[in-house]
Amino acid sequence: MKNALNTFTTVRSLSFALLMILSAAVNGQTPAAAQPPAKKYQARPPATQPFGAEAFKPSNATTIRWLGNAGFLINSRGTTLMVDPLLKGFDMPLLFEVPIAPNAVPHVDAVLVTHRDNDHYSIPTCRELARVCNAYHSTKLVEALMKKEDLPATGHEIGEVFNVGAIRIKLTPADHNYRPGSKKEDDCGFWIETPDATIWAPGDTRLMPDHLQFAPPPDAIFFDFSDNGWHIGLENAIKLANTYSDAQLLLSHWGTVDAPRFSPFNADPKSLEGVVVNPKRIKILAPGEPFTLAQGKKQ
Repeated sequence: MKNALNTFTTVRSLSFALLMILSAAVNGQTPAAAQPPAKKYQARPPATQPFGAEAFKPSNATTIRWLGNAGFLINSRGTTLMVDPLLKGFDMPLLFEVPIAPNAVPHVDAVLVTHRDNDHYSIPTCRELARVCNAYHSTKLVEALMKKEDLPATGHEIGEVFNVGAIRIKLTPADHNYRPGSKKEDDCGFWIETPDATIWAPGDTRLMPDHLQFAPPPDAIFFDFSDNGWHIGLENAIKLANTYSDAQLLLSHWGTVDAPRFSPFNADPKSLEGVVVNPKRIKILAPGEPFTLAQGKKQ
């Protein structure tokens, strides 16, 4: 009887461990037991610079504001886009204050979402922005998910082009298909051509050959440099940065989620020191801080 009980306990423990590993894999994370020891610190960005309706007004330039994590606001001469905004309702604690609450956004012409993960497709954020936004763009898969929330979504194929005002946008390929049964076309990046400059938002992706062959090159990159196997990884991030040696690198996907053992959220700008060509283009923005691209000149 005792041996049978011990066998049952062992099987139950192994089953639980397997369940935890599978659950973590579905969420694109490595289970804690398989990760290196926890860091003693997390790199954090400068203090948030809150903004309001003034950030959405017309101007003579294109201004970018980091929203924290992988999110950005782009205002190109009054046409406004949000890329992967995460402004409320995340299921993990944050290390920063969001620069604007979704109920304070006066208007946004379109929301662009690279993929379904909830740090990119934030359902609470997108629901609340729907009162001031009537266009959501993503892949076909995310379109279907958005329509379940009654969001006015349009899904696109990789390589497809669409316009928002004077801004031309093209879906770029991404390789982030860690989920069972997922396909590469479920995830994307965005190539964003404004009247002033070209911005590339790669999304979460491993490095692909296409990523090194854009011509003309981007003027600015929303730069994910976390050292994670389902992201670009630090080594390939450096390779990408040095392939486009004049592109402004607006650091993203770092310093904003309190998860010291999850590598996707724990990039450290110090890791880029001495290895990136033309290092002055590395931009460590505070959430909400404006960065302007004026008639092709980076200010």
